[in-house]
Amino acid sequence: MAKLVARRLGFLYIDTGAMYRALTLKAIELGVPINDENKLEAMAKGTAIKLINNRDGSLIVMMDGRDVSQQIRQPTITLYVSHIAKIRSIREIMVKLQRELGLSQDSVLDGRDIGTVVFPDAERKFYLDAEFNERVRRRYKELKEAGHKVTFEDVESDLRNRDTIDSSREFAPLKKAEDAYYVDTTHMGIEEVVNYILDKVNRPIRNNQ
Repeated sequence: MAKLVARRLGFLYIDTGAMYRALTLKAIELGVPINDENKLEAMAKGTAIKLINNRDGSLIVMMDGRDVSQQIRQPTITLYVSHIAKIRSIREIMVKLQRELGLSQDSVLDGRDIGTVVFPDAERKFYLDAEFNERVRRRYKELKEAGHKVTFEDVESDLRNRDTIDSSREFAPLKKAEDAYYVDTTHMGIEEVVNYILDKVNRPIRNNQ
């Protein structure tokens, strides 16, 4: 949905989760333990991540000069990404990069701490939510369509674990910004949500209550 909004506005789309996934992929490839914060921080400082928006709306994620767009979506990455993303030093490195990207031009950022940490003064903020079972169903469908061999139970467990870690982490936890629009997408289609967001974006800036 964020990708579609960015495309229709002619803005840069920044998937911040993809950036953490790229780091997670590199850590796994290099055999860096996910609990070794010092090694992970050193690795992050030496990692080049670039996001490229294609004209067809797809996103290319480049890590150290190679395209890892497909690899970072593997279930194994999903299993470990929240453990790496909760490390304060890692988030500080990524937030700096995300701000640089976001300030380079008009942008739509997609992530779990954008409105509270990365850009607390953003002109528009949206907190998208859905009932847990519906989120599991959507994620399972997405993974199956991408050709991954997963069970519904695995997806349910991974998502519940990620929610717990992201909501309870000490630095930049997942939470709704006070001035963000809350959007319950449980019974909404993608186009409906996109149109709702575009409607709010095109309105004069006001108190988002």
